[in-house]
Amino acid sequence: VPVLLAQAGQKPYMTPGRAQIFVSLENTESRGIHMSRLFKELQESLSHGVLSFTLLKETLSKFLQTHEGLSQKAKIEIEFQAMIQRRALKSDNQGWRTYPVKISAFQERGHEARFYLETLVTYSSTCPASAALARQLIQENFKQNFRQKDLDFKEIYDFMGSTDGINATPHAQRSEARVKIEVSETSFGFEKLIDLIEAVLQTPVQTVVKREDEQEFALRNGQNLMFCEDAARRIQVQLMKEAAVLDFVAELRHLESLHPHDAVSWVSRGRELKGF
Repeated sequence: VPVLLAQAGQKPYMTPGRAQIFVSLENTESRGIHMSRLFKELQESLSHGVLSFTLLKETLSKFLQTHEGLSQKAKIEIEFQAMIQRRALKSDNQGWRTYPVKISAFQERGHEARFYLETLVTYSSTCPASAALARQLIQENFKQNFRQKDLDFKEIYDFMGSTDGINATPHAQRSEARVKIEVSETSFGFEKLIDLIEAVLQTPVQTVVKREDEQEFALRNGQNLMFCEDAARRIQVQLMKEAAVLDFVAELRHLESLHPHDAVSWVSRGRELKGF
C-alpha cells in the first residue's frame, strides 16, 4: 500500500508499505468476516492522511463499525522503509539512511487503543575482550622493542604510528538492534525511537565518510567497546527513562567476525511484550 510519511524538516513523502489487518470473529453464527470492507477502509484512510497513530486509531474504529455484531477486536500493522538524512561525524557532508519500521495498533471494543513501534538500527560493535588482548600484545611488543633503549620521544612517537608499533587490532562487526515498544502517546514517532537507539549505542553505521569521519568513527568504537549484553543494557536503561514507553522488548545481535555464529542478547521490561 502507498504510505504518506511526515518527518521533521522534510516535506511529506509517499513510500511503499506493507499492511496486515485483522479482526476477531466471536459470532459463531457467521461463517466469516467482510474482507472487502476492511480493504476499502484501509485504502480510504491511507489515501487521505499522513500515517500516524491517530490515523490508525480512526481506521480501527471503522473496522469495528463495519463488523458490528461480528468482531470485538481489530489490529493493523504497517511496515515501510523510513528515509532519514544523517550528517557525517566530522566533515560537512550528509547522506540518506533507510530504516525498517513497523507501526501497529490494537483496539478492543470498550477499551483504549494500544500503539506499538518497531525498528531495526544497524551499528558497529568492537569486542571488549579482543580489545584488551590487542592492548596486551601492543604492550609486549613495545617492551620487546624498547626495553634495552634509552627512551626517545620521537622514536616512540614514530613507532606507535607504524604497523610495527600497533601490531594487533580487536575484532569488530556490524551489529543490529531490533527494538519494539508500546507507547502511551500518539506523538511518540519512529524518528524519536531511532534517534534514541543511535544516541545510546554511539556507533551507528554512517552514510558519506571522509577520512576525518572514519577517524572519528574509529574513536567512537574505541570509546564504546560492547558485548551484545552491554548494548542490551544501554537500550534497557534508556527506555526505562522514557515515560511514554509502557513496555519494550529488544534483541541485540552481533554478527560476529570471530565466530561462525551470531552473539545475541534479549532484554525486556517484563510486562506483556516478550517477542516480535
